[in-house]
Amino acid sequence: MPPLIDKAERARQFARAIASDLAMYNEAKLSQGIIDDTLFDLMKEEIEEGRAHFQSRVTPEIAATNLYERALVDILLKQRGQHIKSKIW
Repeated sequence: MPPLIDKAERARQFARAIASDLAMYNEAKLSQGIIDDTLFDLMKEEIEEGRAHFQSRVTPEIAATNLYERALVDILLKQRGQHIKSKIW
């Protein structure tokens, strides 16, 4: 098993990679969730699985930050979701 990530920048990159994978492998759910404003409910299982993976690879101090949640917003909403018509924009 690789050593735990203890640098915030590396953890941020890792969180963004997980969020990108969530977006790539769940495009239909992502689009529907943004359209219906139910994204986090619709993708709850996938998001929790990603969170568990993130927390398993970072130190407890890093896991206690909002890096994973920030990556979700940056990637799922800002980067991938802005072109989708929705009542939330």
